[in-house]
Amino acid sequence: MCQKDPSKRFVKLSATTSGINDVKEAVKVAKNESIMFKRKTVLFIDEIHRFNKLQQDFFLPHVEQGTITLIGATTENPSFQVNNALLSRCKVLVLTKHSLESLMKILESAVQKMRGSIIENSAEQKLHTGPCFLRGAIETLANLSDGDARVALNGLEMAINCFPANCAEAAIDEKQIASVFQKNPLLYDRNGEEHYNIISAFHKSIRGSDDTATLYWLARMLEGGEDPLYIGRRMIRAASEDIGMADSSALPKAVAAYQACHFIGMPECEINLAHMAVYLARAPKSVEIYKAYKSAKSTIANWKGPQPGVPIHLRNAPTKLMKELGYGKDYKYNPDFDEPIEQDYLPSVLKNIKFFPM
Repeated sequence: MCQKDPSKRFVKLSATTSGINDVKEAVKVAKNESIMFKRKTVLFIDEIHRFNKLQQDFFLPHVEQGTITLIGATTENPSFQVNNALLSRCKVLVLTKHSLESLMKILESAVQKMRGSIIENSAEQKLHTGPCFLRGAIETLANLSDGDARVALNGLEMAINCFPANCAEAAIDEKQIASVFQKNPLLYDRNGEEHYNIISAFHKSIRGSDDTATLYWLARMLEGGEDPLYIGRRMIRAASEDIGMADSSALPKAVAAYQACHFIGMPECEINLAHMAVYLARAPKSVEIYKAYKSAKSTIANWKGPQPGVPIHLRNAPTKLMKELGYGKDYKYNPDFDEPIEQDYLPSVLKNIKFFPM
């Protein structure tokens, strides 16, 4: 029940433990509450992305009719995981990472609730009892938690369980905190939003000729467990899209880097990827082909009426009938001429079109 507003019921379900039948039951009760007691229901669904798109459709009529006020929580990007029709009827609130200052306050509060102490240096340790941390240890813990309060609090608990925490014995220091984590937890989901965010940053760093940023994002992906072949494919794309005619050797080199990853795998192929990524970042850039091909696609997509036919002189004539119909007639075979020849290679209606700047 909502304590601040008795006219509303608060119902909490989790998509990890509840099925669509539980949701149907909650909606059924909400209808009765609305009719009999004029009381509205706020339905909170944790991990709403665990319901598939078809199951999420069930909420639509009840949200529209006002039977329930829906609050959905998800750790995924709702643009990918929540039904567009449902998303359009909701207001999206983004909860960002905690800042280091915010995490420090959370950790300090947690230590106080455990009747512990945070000391500036080891000389103070005998003056306190209970769980004891050097301030540098708390700062290290905040830095390693990647803005996640849950990670920070779990790390705090693990440190207390793993090491003597009484100030009369020894305060927990930075090295002990680091050993609890063993490895900096990286926010990286190969199938989620961060996957797309980081590969986008990687590609744009190559385009911007920033070799340092390129290596940084590459390392973030590889250390987070990204498939090296996926990165290789994106570099093949960048070799044509962003380097293009400015350095035509970039494409075969990118393909070679992809093949190297395929042959030797991780972790050995990380240096192949780093080599190629820096090469692409430092290479001269040209988007001439990229823009020209977009213009060609746009011409076709926006053409009114049927697409123009292939000019008769450019058509192949493998059969007698096709020859009789004039296929290939008057075609000039370029190698037979010493001088450049005039010949149209586009339909007459496209004669003056240009995809490349003059």
